[in-house]
Order: sequence, then C-alpha cells, then structure tokens
Amino acid sequence: MSSAAMPSSTSERISYWRLVALLAAATLVMAALSLAVGYARLDLVAALGDWLAGRQSLPALVLVELRLPRAVLGALVGFSLGLAGAAMQGLLRNPLAEPGIVGISSAAAFGAVTVFYSGFAGAFALALPLGGIAGALLAVLLLFALNGRGAGTMTLILAGVAINSFAGAMTSLALNLAPNPYAALEIVFWLMGSLADRSLVHVWLVLPLMLVGWALLLSSAPALDGLTLGEDTARSLGFDLTWLRVRLIGGAALAVGSAVAVTGAIGFVGLVVPHLLRPLVGHKPGRLLLVSGFGGAILLLAADTALRLMPIRPELKLGVVTALIGAPFLFSLIQRLRREA
Repeated sequence: MSSAAMPSSTSERISYWRLVALLAAATLVMAALSLAVGYARLDLVAALGDWLAGRQSLPALVLVELRLPRAVLGALVGFSLGLAGAAMQGLLRNPLAEPGIVGISSAAAFGAVTVFYSGFAGAFALALPLGGIAGALLAVLLLFALNGRGAGTMTLILAGVAINSFAGAMTSLALNLAPNPYAALEIVFWLMGSLADRSLVHVWLVLPLMLVGWALLLSSAPALDGLTLGEDTARSLGFDLTWLRVRLIGGAALAVGSAVAVTGAIGFVGLVVPHLLRPLVGHKPGRLLLVSGFGGAILLLAADTALRLMPIRPELKLGVVTALIGAPFLFSLIQRLRREA
C-alpha cells in the first residue's frame, strides 16, 4: 500500500470508531431518558441512592422493578434487531431484507403463542419467553434441514418464506381455536410487542443468548465485505459461505428469537436502521453491523419513550409505534429504488 493511501485508511478507521462512540453515547442518553420518563414523577438520584443503600423505598422499587428492566430490554432488543437487520441485508444483498425474512421472528412468536394456548403461561413466569426461544431454535433446525448443505441464497429465502407461512398459519389457527375471547385478546396484545411489565428476570434470561448471537453476527463482518464482490469472489478470498450462513442464521436466531420471546413482535427496526446509517459507513456491510446495532437501540428506546409521553390510555403497543414509523419509510424506500432503477 502506498504511503498516500495510508492516511486515508487511518482516517476512515478513526471516523468509523468515532461514529460508533457517538452512537454508543446516544444509546446511554436515550436509556437514561427512558429511566426518567413515566406516568409518575421519579427522583432518579434518590431512587438510585435508596437502591444502592438497600432501602426498599417506593422510588427504588419503581426504578428497579419497572423502569430499569424496560430501559435495559429496550437497548438489548433494539441492538439485536438493528444488528440482525444489517446482517441479513448483507447476507442476502437485498436492501429490503430484515430479521424476519428467514422465519425466525414468526416461529418465536408461534412458540410463545403455543405456551399461551396450552395454559403454561400461567404456570410460571418464564414459560412465555422459554416457549418463544424454543420456537426460534426449532425454526433454525427446520431452516437448515430445508436449505441443505451448499444451497444458495435463493433456497435460503424460499425456506424462510415457507417457515414464515407455516408459523403464521399456525398462529392464526391458535387464535381461531382459542378457548375464550379473552385468551385470544391476550395473545393479540402480546403479538403487538411491548416492553411494559417486564422484569430483570427477563433481562438475565435473554442476555446470554443475545451475547452469543451478537458475537456470531459481528464475527461475520469480513466475510460480508467479501460477499459484496459476489459469491465466487468471496470463495476465492477464502470465505466459507456455508459456514457464513450458519453463523448469521444462528446468530440472528439467538438474538432476534430471544428478543421476540420476551417482547413480542416488533417490526421494521431491522429494516429502517441499516438504511439510515449505511451512507455513514461507506456502504460497507461489515462496518454497518455494529453501527446498526446501536442505531436500533436508539430507535427502540426513543419509540418506547415517545409512546409513554403520548396522552393515550391504555398505552399504545410498541410494535404499533414502530410500524407507524417504518411503513411510511418503506414506501419512500420503494419509490427511491424505483427511481434508481
């Protein structure tokens, strides 16, 4: 490499990590704002002091039992959706790809609905998220069984469409056969997605799975950069595309599946965020991964904070808010792609 090219490369790396640091700081600010916003005023300093001192005061209980889990889960779930969305768009080389395209989100939702329908949800607190995680893992096994070894990207998409259709049909069947209208209504409300009424137990349940999923997705960054040159070129550069698909699908299943299992279906985050941030990283899919993760956390925390500020009771579901944000963006994206074509 010439000496003239080195400063440019170093400058790009500095700009990239500066962007990551800026987004990470913005995520912390949005998390702090999420802690501060609620239906009742809360002195965060006093509540934090009581909690650290071991005093079981009402402000400390509100902070630890209600607001802290909501803020932490918002950051974790948003990071997972943004990261997985960027990874799926890089793998499929399709700007309209998102985490649910391979059927993981639908299968996780169906797993949770099955727990609702069977009555296990009332047996113990973690039955619902465990059912969602089991559904996501089952979808991955089915996806690899349908895809086979060495199959291409088109086969992967078709397998995902099949799993999506089957999981959606089974979810509709469960709603249709619900023993009473209240059970069906509870299932529908859960499917809309929300961060409300979650606890730190849910955080500790999904955090290890998400961390493993993030590691698998982020480790695929160099291969995704190589894949932009085409599958044959990526193979010539030494990247095993079969192993790449395993890492990306497995990572997305752990990250997104565990997120859906706890919060329900929250759409459009994995689609919108990569598009907004892609120009800032020079359209490089490998660099987009971490950036989109923090972008997803910021967007989800902002949406969850905004819905608590709305004068609407009962509170809107988070999945509804993200859909209201994402659908117009998708329409504008389609129009832009048509103009470019």
